[in-house]
Amino acid sequence: MKDMNSNKKIIILISLVLAVVFLVSFSALKRNETKETGVVQSSTNDFVGTVDKIVSAPVKAISNLTDSIGNLFNTFDENARLKKRLDSYAVIQGENENFKKENKDLKNQLEMSDSLSSYEKITGSVISRSPDTWQNILIIDKGKDAGVEVDMPVMGSEGLIGRIIEVNKLSSKVELLTSNNQSVNKYPVMISPDKGDMSYGLLASYEEKSGHFIVNQLTSLDGLKSGDKVTTSGLGGNSPSGLIVGEVVGIKKNGLGLDKEVYIKPINSMYDISFVTVIKRLAESEG
Repeated sequence: MKDMNSNKKIIILISLVLAVVFLVSFSALKRNETKETGVVQSSTNDFVGTVDKIVSAPVKAISNLTDSIGNLFNTFDENARLKKRLDSYAVIQGENENFKKENKDLKNQLEMSDSLSSYEKITGSVISRSPDTWQNILIIDKGKDAGVEVDMPVMGSEGLIGRIIEVNKLSSKVELLTSNNQSVNKYPVMISPDKGDMSYGLLASYEEKSGHFIVNQLTSLDGLKSGDKVTTSGLGGNSPSGLIVGEVVGIKKNGLGLDKEVYIKPINSMYDISFVTVIKRLAESEG
């Protein structure tokens, strides 16, 4: 029974198709004879046009959707390429800034080296500085082979930053003036006031909160004021004299109230150090 129904449907469908074909052919033949569009052909054209719209609508929709998806992927790819180029630009810009900074630091170090013409010196670079000991220790790329020895003072791009405490064949360890190791020998310094006698003292410690060195055991406070230059005195024989340390920013009593201390602002940044100059000795003393 089902097979008979299916056959009927097929026969009806074929009949409709044949009827449409016949109507189209007949209308075309009549149009050739009369040069006018007949009612049958007009109805047929309307029917075919309607069917075409119904069939083509989803096809066009799918085509438009495909184009939209393609455009979306193209936009995604273009954004990815632009982001990659932007990332590359950021890297190049960062490298350029680093090169500029290194160039500036090196220039400052060379100027510092030129100002120390009366000293024998060794110029080197910082190769290691651990975050755990940032204010205490750094490692430089000069050692015994370059003539570095323990206790030699070390200069940054503007002034004294520390001393050599350990020497290896190709590297050395520098203890910074900002070290919290209170057992190390501190530098004897002198303060040069505009008026009055030179004042001598000991660079005893570093106050991390204020970022200042503290000088005590001063021979005199007469005439001292903010802005006075502080240099190494050379007393004790462990370091040459005249190496710039910083400038006076304040004077106050110590915690016990028995002595006055002078606060010194470091001339050299103690946090941003790339190049160093190790001071060997006075050049004129060689012989």
